[in-house]
Amino acid sequence: MILTEFTFRLLASIVAGAMVGLEREFNNKSAGFRTNTLVAMGACIYVLINVSLADHGGADPTRIIGQIVTGIGFLGAGVILHHGGNIHGLTTAATIWVSAALGSLAGLGLYWETLICTLAVLIINTTFKTDRLLKKWENREEETHFEPKEDLD
Repeated sequence: MILTEFTFRLLASIVAGAMVGLEREFNNKSAGFRTNTLVAMGACIYVLINVSLADHGGADPTRIIGQIVTGIGFLGAGVILHHGGNIHGLTTAATIWVSAALGSLAGLGLYWETLICTLAVLIINTTFKTDRLLKKWENREEETHFEPKEDLD
């Protein structure tokens, strides 16, 4: 692999991780800009190492990607908090996991796929918020809730 291709793949992973990280940072999540950028970049570096070895006939990129998935699981587990009956950080952990996948895609040179998946993550993290949906549902139930008046007879 030539140095310009290596650099372009690495930059693609940094941009993807940074875009996801900025969204998390704006929402004041524990794993924000730097974490997601570094996770995507780190995954990309491991894939690039493996791709470089495969160019010389000595490696299979899918093996390192499998190890990235496992390793990121431990990092994601560190951001999950349990308070009483509530669990916090699952979306952040999932986002870290996906950032590693974005870095892996970029490391393999799958640029359009990296862009599509990055946009999908941003859409999911910004629009699919259950707390907003639940509040809308609760407000709708309050508006449609009817209690019969007592019979005056």
